[in-house]
Amino acid sequence: MRLTQLIQAIDLHAAGEHGRVIVGGVLDVPGKTMFAKMQYFQNQRDDLRLRMLREPRGYPAANCNLILPPTDPRADAGFIIMEQTEYVPMSGTNTICTTTALLETGMLPMREPYTDIVLESPAGLVPVRAHCANGKVTGVTFTNVPAFAVHLDTPVEVPHLGTVNVDVAWGGMFYFVAEAAQFGLKISPDEGKDIVRIGEMIKAAVREQLPVAHPENPDIRDVTIGILSAPSSSNNADSKNAAIVSTNILDWNKPATWTGAIDRSPCGTGTCAKMATLHAKGKLALHQDFRHEGILGTVFTGRLIEETRVGNYRAVVPTITGTAWITGIATYGLDPDDPFPNGFTVGDIWGAT
Repeated sequence: MRLTQLIQAIDLHAAGEHGRVIVGGVLDVPGKTMFAKMQYFQNQRDDLRLRMLREPRGYPAANCNLILPPTDPRADAGFIIMEQTEYVPMSGTNTICTTTALLETGMLPMREPYTDIVLESPAGLVPVRAHCANGKVTGVTFTNVPAFAVHLDTPVEVPHLGTVNVDVAWGGMFYFVAEAAQFGLKISPDEGKDIVRIGEMIKAAVREQLPVAHPENPDIRDVTIGILSAPSSSNNADSKNAAIVSTNILDWNKPATWTGAIDRSPCGTGTCAKMATLHAKGKLALHQDFRHEGILGTVFTGRLIEETRVGNYRAVVPTITGTAWITGIATYGLDPDDPFPNGFTVGDIWGAT
């Protein structure tokens, strides 16, 4: 066998959203914090992200996580989150997938009926409670980093759409949040192409007209993801959403080169950003469940447990509860003669290439 750079990974999905978790084959890298380690991969080892997420090993809606030793002694494990166009500071589905992989493979000991662990993300420490039964993680509740609203009901001018009212909030990433009714959308799978097209157009306008930066880490800046919201059609949820994730960007300054995909889950950090905007508007109280439905009808349950501050912003501490399922266990490698060592994209499903 001529394969090199062998990587062991667990494939999972959280409420429909793919989340590969690398559990072996990649050594630790320099960095005094998990954010610094993330920057190392971004600047020095981006080949790993490309190889795992592009074809033939990945697809546009795929995500990948890398488990690393923590830099903070309070954490049980660290992890780096890789998406198609960026390394994100925090992700709800990827936290749920990583927790499930750590416990169901025995990398961390599982205790029933629940196991408490602390993960170190690039955004900070994330306390997690995993509900466990018969060797299975039946649910994951994590306490996210504080979320806060930056702009509320703010108009932006979007080419071809006109004036669009948006909120901008931090939930572990910077999101725009807009009501889908402005565009005649109800958030259903058959609207997928329109949701992505409109979402990427709004994102471009928001990045240009409403620049943002995290007050505690100025290296985290600008809206990179968006949510279209609608009333839920189910009694099992309080609201419905589609999160639009960019999948191929040649140039952030040229929106025509952007393409995207819909988060298959209700989106964990997006739910946190949405809850932060609702709380800022007086529409969601502390200690009240917020059931958020995704494009597939799956639901994450969020809750705001306390108020705090982040820089000059009034913020809230959110929790998210969801479940992940293992779909496969694989070893990935690289043939020295492979003409596509870092994978490839083709315009039929990836858009701009």
